[in-house]
Amino acid sequence: MSRVATSLSISFFLLALVFVAEVSGSTNVRSYRPAGTEESVPLEECPAKCGIRCSATSHKKPCNFFCNYCCQRCLCVPSGTVGNKEECPCYNNLKTKDGKPKCP
Repeated sequence: MSRVATSLSISFFLLALVFVAEVSGSTNVRSYRPAGTEESVPLEECPAKCGIRCSATSHKKPCNFFCNYCCQRCLCVPSGTVGNKEECPCYNNLKTKDGKPKCP
């Protein structure tokens, strides 16, 4: 009798383990990413984030163009209007053909 109970317990445990593995591998759950880190900005939020990033410049049109380009590639925009590029290494590492920073 105890063999039956033991094998039922093991079967239940294995079934639960398979269920947990299946649920944790689900693609519907978006993993947590703190704001300001790479891939933390959904594509539809790029214009708003770049609007904030470019709010202090007098060259808004080119700033917004390149910021949106970089945001779409990196899914990240550094906080503030200037600096903080260490928050987004991809954003920071995009360069022009002359080796100058591409992203504002």
